[in-house]
Amino acid sequence: MEVQFTEQIQQLQLGAGDTFHGEGILAITKALLQSGVAYIGGYQGAPVSHLLDVMVQARPYLDTLGVHVEACSNEASAAAMLGASLHYPLRGAVTWKSIVGTNVAADALSNLASPGVVGGALIVVGEDYGEGASVIQERTHAYAMKSTLALFDPRPELGNMVRMVEHAFALSEASNMPAVMELRIRACHVRGTFEARDNVAPTLSTRALIDEPAGFDYMRLAHPPVTFRHEKLKIEQRIPAAQAYIAAHRLNEHLDGPRREVGLVVQGGLFNALQRALQTLGLADAYGDSAVPILVLNVTYPVVPAEVGAFCAGRRAVLVLEEGSPEYIEKDIAQALRRGDVQTTLHGKDLLPAAGEYTVEAIVPGLLAFIERHLPDVDLAPARAWLAANAARRADVAQALGALPARPPGFCVGCPERPVFSALKLAQQNVGPVHIAADIGCHALATFEPFSSGHSILGYGMSLASRAGVSPMMQRRSIAIMGDGGFWHNGLLTGVQAALFNGDDAVLVIMKNGYTSATGTQDILNTPDDDDKAAAAKNDTLHQSLAHKNQSIEDTLQGMGLQWLRVVDNYDVDAMRRTLQEALTSPYNGLKVVVAEGECQLERQRRIKPWIAGLLARGERVQRVKYGVDEDVCTGDHACIRLSGCPTLTLKDNPDPLKVDPVATVIDGCVGCGLCGANAHAATLCPSFYRAELVRNPRWHERLLARVREAVTGALRPA
Repeated sequence: MEVQFTEQIQQLQLGAGDTFHGEGILAITKALLQSGVAYIGGYQGAPVSHLLDVMVQARPYLDTLGVHVEACSNEASAAAMLGASLHYPLRGAVTWKSIVGTNVAADALSNLASPGVVGGALIVVGEDYGEGASVIQERTHAYAMKSTLALFDPRPELGNMVRMVEHAFALSEASNMPAVMELRIRACHVRGTFEARDNVAPTLSTRALIDEPAGFDYMRLAHPPVTFRHEKLKIEQRIPAAQAYIAAHRLNEHLDGPRREVGLVVQGGLFNALQRALQTLGLADAYGDSAVPILVLNVTYPVVPAEVGAFCAGRRAVLVLEEGSPEYIEKDIAQALRRGDVQTTLHGKDLLPAAGEYTVEAIVPGLLAFIERHLPDVDLAPARAWLAANAARRADVAQALGALPARPPGFCVGCPERPVFSALKLAQQNVGPVHIAADIGCHALATFEPFSSGHSILGYGMSLASRAGVSPMMQRRSIAIMGDGGFWHNGLLTGVQAALFNGDDAVLVIMKNGYTSATGTQDILNTPDDDDKAAAAKNDTLHQSLAHKNQSIEDTLQGMGLQWLRVVDNYDVDAMRRTLQEALTSPYNGLKVVVAEGECQLERQRRIKPWIAGLLARGERVQRVKYGVDEDVCTGDHACIRLSGCPTLTLKDNPDPLKVDPVATVIDGCVGCGLCGANAHAATLCPSFYRAELVRNPRWHERLLARVREAVTGALRPA
């Protein structure tokens, strides 16, 4: 990947006496090294991508500590890495996006949690839940309960987050339970400081090798009949050991306050939002001091019944703030209070939203209802006025602006995947509508306008498999869309192998842009090598293939017995349209694969911009291609926009006073991909697009030729 983490890698090397400044996810990364982690793996995904990205680029430094780092092919292989901690006192950490990554890793997690671990095992998951989420809205908590995994949800303050990482390893070793640390988007990006400590080189590492393998121990296998004993050990030993560790080390924080008649129990990750909500009610100050006692659950599973009972005893009522559904924590607390004969009234989802992110504005109404019921002396008028003002402000804005046009997310400017969907729209005009199985990745943005393409998204690399049940029932062939990242993650075996084995008559389009772009443009098997990238940077054309030396996708498909394969330049819309039509109408009855080849535009721009800046600094010639619209020719029907969706192809007022319809225009930001012109040619639209070559630091003969052209065109202009 072209993004460099030089500064972050330097922060990883801070030692005792240094102060760390930065984001939460990098603090977690530093904490792993301070905890003596021996191996790290994972599969990138927001909001925890930077953990693995930084570690991969920091390999030279990690080698000095003896820490092994591996970028895994998917989350299942990452979870399987933790098998190193089954027999050996090795601390290991893996990371991925949840809930989707946890779904993929579930089999390995179950088989890891059954025998339990000897070395500390920590899974750092990005709990992608709430307003900024990009996945299905489910919680990791269910997996922790199902497989008996300790679940950490640290209060988003860097010092506390680092402390919880260190305790997570220790708790895992004390209880033999793998630990999970869930980090929401806000926790990953919260900024702050903490006092760093020296990194700890693991006792056993790549520099201090294990002399002999562990002896055979059937109890270390997740295999009957010992699995029955494992289940009892979870209940009889591991959960009590984890609860004892949590209580002994006070991992959950009890923050006292003067209004002891009531109390609040909150997931650690929600603490900052709760404090701001309490401040709105006048029950907390700007420094986080609350008038209402709070039990902050930095560890949300297992709950410690004695701790919860002691906090709730003697109070009128307690409110549990738990984001998402079902209310696992609330039920655990209710059970603990009932069994402990604690008669405190318990509130939770009866006053707070049953689902959705607990923003400050979502929390305040629930707090209002709770405080009004159990602390009637508190003046809640300011909080009600705050809510009313928010509602009034929204109403005023809506009235002033009227109905705003929808602004769905879309592809980046110049994205090589946009032209494929333009070609697919054109192909369907000739062949007829087809069932399209979409997938996870940048190409999922085609589900929005102007393409509105995709009937299902069932998982990363699952598109080809997801059409298996419907395609035999369709009059026309179905199409599955998959990225090269999804192909290597899951699609090769789940989709391609099954389709070839069963002789399915289907069409698969693989977006070969060279990276797992949607997760941060990480390298994969078919990522171009450095020589290819350097050659492309010096090439004036945008569409040079970056995979001539590495045909791994094509070779893999042909090695599996694929007979029908086409490789097409993404930006050649007409060629792509013809190829898709051929695939949909070919007499060949079997799997047909179209490899749509075009480098990720983000990576290309990150590479060529410094190169171009260097040329300009040296006074060398630089040529840039830009496209535009001849406003005198544009008919104003805007078919080009409906077929493209490029953010730089937009509208402006028609300069002709006799015409009402606005004309198309290409604004600044155009990267010269040529899609607008290619669409106009493929769809036979109006010939209003032009291609211009902008030359900086031109050579002497180019300057001379430009003067001649200006003189000739000037002479032809009417007086």
